[in-house]
This record gives sequence, structure tokens and C-alpha cells, in this order.
Amino acid sequence: MVPQYPHPQPVTRMEFRTELTVPPSDKAITHKSRLLTVGSCFADEVGQRLADNKFQVLVNPFGTIFNPVSLFELLEKSLSGEPLRTMPVERDGLFFHYGLHSRYFAESPEAINQLVRRQMQQTADFLQAPANSDKWLIITLGTAWIYELAESGVPVANCHKIPAKNFRKRLLQTEEIIGAFEKMFVTLPKNCHIILTVSPVRHIKDTLPLNTVSKSVLRLAVHQITEKFPQTGYFPAYELLLDDLRDYRFYAADMLHPSEQAVDYIFDKFASAYFRLPTLQLMQRWQKIRQGLAHRPLQANSASHRRFLEDLSQKLAEIAPHLDVSEEMAELQEQLNTL
Repeated sequence: MVPQYPHPQPVTRMEFRTELTVPPSDKAITHKSRLLTVGSCFADEVGQRLADNKFQVLVNPFGTIFNPVSLFELLEKSLSGEPLRTMPVERDGLFFHYGLHSRYFAESPEAINQLVRRQMQQTADFLQAPANSDKWLIITLGTAWIYELAESGVPVANCHKIPAKNFRKRLLQTEEIIGAFEKMFVTLPKNCHIILTVSPVRHIKDTLPLNTVSKSVLRLAVHQITEKFPQTGYFPAYELLLDDLRDYRFYAADMLHPSEQAVDYIFDKFASAYFRLPTLQLMQRWQKIRQGLAHRPLQANSASHRRFLEDLSQKLAEIAPHLDVSEEMAELQEQLNTL
């Protein structure tokens, strides 16, 4: 006699992570949009992926800027044409500027001031022209801790390894951050949409407890800004890494910055929220072409490789009305001419 067993009940699916769903934005980003990414190093990561996908993007023109007051002042002064309150500083025979990242330096105060004006003008031109274009400002805030010059109290964007005795360090209040944002906001073009994010990168120099305090101040300030200004929205990059992924395998070797895989995941969430189907399909077409452009043949002079290049050239011609691929087309034509 065959033993009778109870009919198996459906097994409840176990969830081992809390996935964060980002709702789609009311406004969509397309390849015709102009995007400016500014702020902490996370702005570089997002900006580079936008550039890789052929969006019209200007990535961190001031270099990495961590505190919101310095960042908002840079944007405000760029658009108003007024000079920054900060000034050049000399270190080891080179001149830096307290308003910009250390990647900008020169051999004289005049030269560094000219460099600052150039970056500010580039930023203003990108946001202001053409006047009727769809514009997006993506701002990533890194820390609420700020350094001020001890003598004047003027905040600096970067200390440039100048001795600590020259500065005072303090925690920004949410009211200060919102006030600096408002001054910047009134200078922006009317058709500029703003996406605010908080960097998920921990600042352990402040200690982990004080880093948490800093991020809390930033998150509260951003929440209040998005409540007050309907043109602004929040993208939860911070929560996606700390609450959704929530595992050290999604961090780089320093255990502070997100890994390449984590940034790809966050960017995919960003794309799902701000891109519509035609834009996503165009990105997929471009990525296939990009993979072809990166291909390195074993027999570069073969007939099969020529056919491959001719097919790739045809695909570039088909996508050219939608994306700027003029450089790629010129390079590919040069390769064909040498065969």
C-alpha cells in the first residue's frame, strides 16, 4: 500500500533584502536634455555614466565639493557673475583656490583666479544656453561639516592641506543649507529641474558617529527643500546603498565608496525613474554600438573585419540623428581608410 502524505502547502517566499522602489518622475530626462552634475565624488560616478550613454552632461566643473554652502555659492556666483568670497592660497610653490577642488592649481594668483572664472563661466554658459532647452541640475551633498577661515569666517570648499590652525570646523544647521539653496535657486533658469541626492560615502575622518550626524542634517535639509520647492526632487542614492544593498560586498576596497556594481545598480534605479522607454531603447542601441567600437580584432586587415567595420559604420549613421557620434564616425572612417 502506497503511504499517503499530506498535500504540500505552498512555501512562503523568504525575502533576504529590502528592495527600495523608486517611483517614476513626473518629468523625464531625454538625450536632448542638458544635465549638470555637481557635488561630492558620487556626482562624478553618475555624471560619467550619463556621459558614457551620450547624454549632454557637464560633470563636476568645480571638482569634488563636499559641503552644500560652498557648492550653492559656486552655482549662485557663476550664474550671477559675482566673484567668490574665497581667494587663492599658496602651498609648495603652487597656487590653489579655496573655492575649488585641489585638482585646479596654477603658478600664480592671477592664473588660478583666471581658472576659477573660466570654470564658473563654463557652468553658467551650460545652464543658460540655449534658453529654451530642457535643463537638469543634479546635486550630490557630501557632508554638513564645514571649514571656515579663522580670520574672516568665510567658508571654504577645500582646505588644500593648509595647517588646521587657519580654520574653524563646525556643523551646518539645516536653516543655513536651505538659505544658501534659496539664494542659488533664484539665479537658475526657469526651465531647470533639480535632483538632490545625499552621498552614501561615509566620511570616517569625522568619526562614524559624527558622520551619521552630518548625513542626518543633509537629509533633513534636502527633505525640507523638496517640500518647499516643487521644481526639486530627491533621488535616494543614500538609501539604495545603505538600506537596499546593505552589504560590504557592494563597497570598494576602502569599505567606504560604493563598488562599480553598486553604482551600476543605483544608476539603473535612476534610469528607471527618470528615463522613458524611447530613451532606454536608445541607450541599449548605443551600448551595443559602443561594445563594437571597443572590439579589437585578431586579424585587423581581414575581409571579415572590414565587413564588421562597415556594419558598425551603418549603425552609427542610423543613430546619428539622435546622438552626437561625430567623433566615433570620424575614427571609424579613418580605420576603414587604412584597410
